[in-house]
Amino acid sequence: MQFARSKITPDIDLTAQGKEIGCLRIPHSVHRSAYGWLPMPAVSIRHGDGPRVLIMAGNHGDEYEGQIAVSRLARELQHDEIHGHLLLLPMSNFPAAKAGRRTSPIDEGNLNRSFPGDPEGTPTAMIAHMIEEELLPHFDLLIDLHSGGSSLYYLPATQVLLQPDGSINPVEKTLANAYGAPFNHVMREEGKDHSAEAARRQGALLLCSEFGGAGTVTPETLRICEHGLRRALHAFNLIEHLPDYIDAPTPPRYLEIKGQEHYVYAPEEGLYEPLVTLGDEVSAGDVAAAIHFPASPAREPVLAYFTGEGVVVCKRIPTQSQRGDCLFHLASEWPA
Repeated sequence: MQFARSKITPDIDLTAQGKEIGCLRIPHSVHRSAYGWLPMPAVSIRHGDGPRVLIMAGNHGDEYEGQIAVSRLARELQHDEIHGHLLLLPMSNFPAAKAGRRTSPIDEGNLNRSFPGDPEGTPTAMIAHMIEEELLPHFDLLIDLHSGGSSLYYLPATQVLLQPDGSINPVEKTLANAYGAPFNHVMREEGKDHSAEAARRQGALLLCSEFGGAGTVTPETLRICEHGLRRALHAFNLIEHLPDYIDAPTPPRYLEIKGQEHYVYAPEEGLYEPLVTLGDEVSAGDVAAAIHFPASPAREPVLAYFTGEGVVVCKRIPTQSQRGDCLFHLASEWPA
């Protein structure tokens, strides 16, 4: 596999049989290193012919569940346990992941708002271009692992993107069911600059996730993330056998993420008090949060309201909030 236009170069052979551990070199010329490069870790595991799967974590650098799960899979999975090709990118926006930030400290690039990228652009744009134009055409399935990062916390869920006719691709539904997260979010569309749309443009199947967040990990979210990865790869016929410690999945509850009616934002700058918790069922008009103003302690708090109905699947973590910060978002029952 040769990169035709990208300036990013692999230091491992992505076509070789066996297990190759190395990095993708991102050119980075700076004062301290005129001809330097940044090392995006990459693990290629290949054994014969079969399904081809690309797994990304660290698309946002402060989302850690996927980075840990993919690293563990890279250590434990051997080439003779699979049939096909598995490429693992545990820190796909390497500068952001290294810094533990949502965006890159080099160019402030948000990788999941940068597709299809630019081979002549900043590091984040170069990474996006490399993933969409150089990698995805060679893979049948993209699994992109996300969480709430530093500012949000999600109830663990997989995510699928609806087809243009409003249906769920049956293979993607099989993968979501096999993953076995408590919820599966059905999305009508993602931004054209997201990895989901990049996969669609390149003809690849897609499975995304949102696991926990709050700038940390928990045993439960890691278990769901790690066991689900194995089960999904098994359901896609890449892995022939599952370890004994992985039990059968529980089918997820299907929820739909709609448009702005499902999101609640801070109406003013202040300290936000959540008045609901994750998993609550709410209706339009219900109070979501109160914004307090300690600098003006006699001032009454300002209330934020839900404008739609559904399950609270995500909440903001930091109490200090600015106008426009997302406080909650909902998902409602998917009818299918």
